[in-house]
Amino acid sequence: MRVERVELRLIEMELKEPFETSFGREEKRPAIIVSAMGDGLVGYGECVAGSGPWYSYETVKTAWHVLSDFLIPGVLHQKFSYPEELRLPWERIRGHPMAKAGLEAAIWDLFAKAQEISLAKLLGGVKDRVASGISIGIQSNIRALLEAIERSLERGYRRVKLKIKPGWDLQIIKSVRAHFQGPLMVDANAAYSLEDLPLFKGLDELNLMMIEQPFSYEDLVDHAELQRQIRTPLCLDESIRSPEDARRALQLGSCRIINIKPGRVGGLAHAKRIHDGCQAKRVPVWCGGMLETGIGRAHNVALASLPGFTLPNDLSASDRYYRQDIIEPPFVLNSDGTLSVPQGPGIGVEVNARRLEHVTLEKRVYGAH
Repeated sequence: MRVERVELRLIEMELKEPFETSFGREEKRPAIIVSAMGDGLVGYGECVAGSGPWYSYETVKTAWHVLSDFLIPGVLHQKFSYPEELRLPWERIRGHPMAKAGLEAAIWDLFAKAQEISLAKLLGGVKDRVASGISIGIQSNIRALLEAIERSLERGYRRVKLKIKPGWDLQIIKSVRAHFQGPLMVDANAAYSLEDLPLFKGLDELNLMMIEQPFSYEDLVDHAELQRQIRTPLCLDESIRSPEDARRALQLGSCRIINIKPGRVGGLAHAKRIHDGCQAKRVPVWCGGMLETGIGRAHNVALASLPGFTLPNDLSASDRYYRQDIIEPPFVLNSDGTLSVPQGPGIGVEVNARRLEHVTLEKRVYGAH
């Protein structure tokens, strides 16, 4: 088939409540929605770059530039028999994995719809439900945090992840453990260094599922040293930007678990390669979230249906972050703490054009005659 047109939309979604990490506090979530058109069909993807270069050096502005000037011209009017073929013109473009992932996602959806198969099955998924955990940001006080955890447990989430930062870490997690003995992990978002070893030895005594990304995104060596000194598995997020990074991290012993985010690693093809490599080494993986709209969430759910995703994912119900999503039907949490994997063609959900238009700040079409 052929990519005949591509549309970019810069959107902004208001969060139900602020979400705070060691990077800062978010009240609105920008994103770029990518539409790829061909053979009378439309495929949708989402670029998860943020407003500033905090989690990643990419932002919505840099992603828009790279998509417009480099990535889209490489795929317009090109024939392909499988989505990965269209990555070839991008190989000489260094970095910008989120921009690449957004466009690639739209092409995967387009191709799956043309094949009349679900994206999950196209990727090799085997599950009809995926386990869901919840990520809780930094709260104003310990009471508010405990209440947020309690609400999450009442809804049925299978695992709780808590964001930590210097000054909001060991004593907070000890207080949580005094009230909650279930599956718990912490995410530092690269806020610490090896000088904080006593802190991590303290966390090591709290029976955590894992400690996610304690050190810099550029670091693998110090992560390996920390992993040698504690029993709790380390999980890497920001440090894993490609299948090659995953291979190096496992070879060095920098982690025992990997969080796979398609946007961070350059798209679904790279995400699947990381999954396959980890599965071969019996390393558990799970799918992380980036406050996606239902479009990005649908791609993540399809990915998480692969067999190696054995841990609860950061894939929440649509109403976890947004009062009204831009897809139908919304994702809802099942009674067993899972999300159902859509079975329809492509991502298996419909984009609500009226709601999408309402949250659109800017739009541009490429390839129009």
